[in-house]
Amino acid sequence: MSQHRNRGAVFIVGGVVITIFSFFALYVVPKIFEPPTKLYIGSGVFDTKLALNTSSREKGLAGVNQLASDEALLMVFERESHWGIWMKDMKFPIDIVWLDETKKVVHIVKNASPEASTGKTFMPSKPARYVLELPAGTVDSRTINLNSLAIFQIDEAK
Repeated sequence: MSQHRNRGAVFIVGGVVITIFSFFALYVVPKIFEPPTKLYIGSGVFDTKLALNTSSREKGLAGVNQLASDEALLMVFERESHWGIWMKDMKFPIDIVWLDETKKVVHIVKNASPEASTGKTFMPSKPARYVLELPAGTVDSRTINLNSLAIFQIDEAK
């Protein structure tokens, strides 16, 4: 009788392990190994992480210690509007670039510092669909100006 009970327990534990492994393989691993999107703007090429939904846009770069000079975060919104950006839980200064639906730069904030902007929301002067966050100094070093055009492709269904 105890041998029958042991087989049942092994079967149940095995099923749980397989379920957990399947979840990890199907949902977690693809996100870990998903290559960043390449984004071209000014004279720069950036490995760009995407923020496609409300929670990832709200998190932004909060908790990140730094961005490499060739890294960026692109926030993708459903429509054009005056999307505000705040520096909650940021650890380093950034350049913020707003792009319209044609991917043209419509507003820039340089060297937005977490210390100097506590409680402040940075707002664009024109409606934008995308907000690009870059390491501070990148706008100048990569010659990014108003009306510069960004080139990138994204699958918004992710």
